[in-house]
Amino acid sequence: MDMKNLLVELFVEELPPKALKMLGEAFAKLLRDGLQAQGLVSAHSVVTSFASPRRLAVHLSAVPERAADRAVAQKLMPVSVGLDADGKPTQALLKRLAALGADESALPKLRRQLDGKAETLYLDSLVSGATLAEGLQKALDDAIAKLPVPKLMQYQLGDGWTSVHFVRPVHALVALHGAEIVPVAALGLQAGRETHGHRFEAKVDPVVLQHADHYAEQLAEQGAVIAGFAARRDEIAKQLRAIAGPLGLTPIDDPALLDEVTALVERPNVLLCEFEPEYLAVPQECLILTMKANQKYFPLLDAQGRLTNRFLVVSNISPADAGRVIEGNERVVRPRLADARFFFDQDRKKTLAERVPGLDKVVYHGKLGSQGERVQRVRAIAREIGEHLGGAALTRQADDAALLAKADLLTDMVGEFPELQGIMGGYYARHDGLTDDIAFAIEDHYKPRFAGDELPRNAVGLAVALADKIETLVGLFGIGQLPTGDKDPFALRRHALGVIRMLVEKDLPLDIDELIRIGERTLPDKLAVREPLLAFFYDRFAGSLREQGYSAQEIDAVLALRPTRLAEVPKRLAAVRAFAALPEAPALAAANKRVGNILKKAALAKTPALDRARLVEPAEIELADALAAVEPKAVAAFEAGDHTASLQALAALKEPVDAFFDKVMVNADDPALRANRLGLLVALHQAMNRSADLSKLAA
Repeated sequence: MDMKNLLVELFVEELPPKALKMLGEAFAKLLRDGLQAQGLVSAHSVVTSFASPRRLAVHLSAVPERAADRAVAQKLMPVSVGLDADGKPTQALLKRLAALGADESALPKLRRQLDGKAETLYLDSLVSGATLAEGLQKALDDAIAKLPVPKLMQYQLGDGWTSVHFVRPVHALVALHGAEIVPVAALGLQAGRETHGHRFEAKVDPVVLQHADHYAEQLAEQGAVIAGFAARRDEIAKQLRAIAGPLGLTPIDDPALLDEVTALVERPNVLLCEFEPEYLAVPQECLILTMKANQKYFPLLDAQGRLTNRFLVVSNISPADAGRVIEGNERVVRPRLADARFFFDQDRKKTLAERVPGLDKVVYHGKLGSQGERVQRVRAIAREIGEHLGGAALTRQADDAALLAKADLLTDMVGEFPELQGIMGGYYARHDGLTDDIAFAIEDHYKPRFAGDELPRNAVGLAVALADKIETLVGLFGIGQLPTGDKDPFALRRHALGVIRMLVEKDLPLDIDELIRIGERTLPDKLAVREPLLAFFYDRFAGSLREQGYSAQEIDAVLALRPTRLAEVPKRLAAVRAFAALPEAPALAAANKRVGNILKKAALAKTPALDRARLVEPAEIELADALAAVEPKAVAAFEAGDHTASLQALAALKEPVDAFFDKVMVNADDPALRANRLGLLVALHQAMNRSADLSKLAA
């Protein structure tokens, strides 16, 4: 079988830069999967994706001209239906064979096989493998139809009548198997070997591809295009470092920006530019954001992480004299920086406190009122958290910070750049003469904004950040705006994880149950959200713990008890892990599960008290004595927060527990004796499940 490498390229008008990487990867995968399903690509074939602003392409190794023939077993019908009493074919069988393109000559080839309880007729045949042209046409059509395009365009073909749909108009199709053109068509185009390089710097146009394996090299040499997304990204990163390094500067670290710029250029050329130093009086977050978001520039930072007045531009052209390009980019950025300075100057003419009344006119949610009403709810929650964490002083500070935290939403800077909310509030708070504690709290109250983000820096910030997230969760749960599937428009999962992280990583002495109750009391209609919201928190916590490497058994053992002091959960998990390593652990876990089942079946109306005078069997007396000796140690360790010592104290119960179940009948005929033994098991169950539900560790 003749195996050659295959190249397929769609040459298009400029693709959406934020979607380019995803489109390139998806096109390669869909084409590979489509060919593999037809036996034209094996699992060992190497797939290389290419994506530039004006092309999507894929190179696949070891592709045959025709797929191998394959044996197919076609299930026909039960023997009792297909053959009469004399063993002759029925009309139903003949019609079925005809539908498959066979006739009576196939009857001797039919095979009988037991299918369930009935004997069934099968027709074995050899199906010819698809040719590459047939298989590629099908795979290409499917890939184009299934490509995750953000928004389809409709455009007319050259005949002026026919309309097609794709992400951008397609102007050429390449399909090469080795050096040969594969005769396929797509989007009104016939496959050939011609593509196009850089709009201005290609040495030849069109670029006539000689071989599937020469694609990247020919485009680079003749077309002045780096076709591979990853290769182009690496080249940009290398050039950024090469220019910034000798200056002792560092380009801003922003993978999303690097991806977007990679999708905007075909042959990158990084240039050094600068702006007037006086603009550095504006907060650097504003300048960095305007350069990144509006101009796709890379700001340069000094060794202390401070913004400098230099920045890097990734140009798509490489003129002999780059001065005009540099001058043009410097001229373009100045109005943006001037706007930022204007917004900053204008915003400081009004204090944050003066802006607070304006929040009453800003709608937060149709069912939850204005931002002003929301601020009052956050203040109420923050005051109670402040009281728990630091008494009257922290309560006052948390109230002051919560009052001003949303005021920067009414500033021009945040109106232009919503990403700066909170950050600008911190700057304006300092300008208003407020303390750093308040300024940091205003700046930090949105944290953590994303996975791995920093937590608030001080206790005031923690109080307001917790209050802000609890208010959001309680309010939106209260009106039924819960996340569904992968949809979470209000980022409630992120808010819940933020609360969990603050409680755990800062080891805060706060109960999640009490926090929800505090939030509930602020709801306009006193809605009850405690149970569903608690379940939501535990579910998010379980997912986070799984990502941290804890096993499902360990997590279930701890969270089954629904501990409300979330800061203790890591300690309990460590204790469970240490307990599970003890030789006594499997037997005690199994016994705990057995005790739980017995108590569940007993369906006790009230918990029976243990009367030591009624203990008669040596094994139950021994267990009661062992429990009396172990219980104080386990309780003392538990109350001291030493969950490991509390659980490990239980190891001494293994032998008396084993002996109890071997020698004592719990469900005795005497009701008083039975109740007393159940009382002993209740006491045992409580002792064993104080830090974790050990039954979850049972195999």
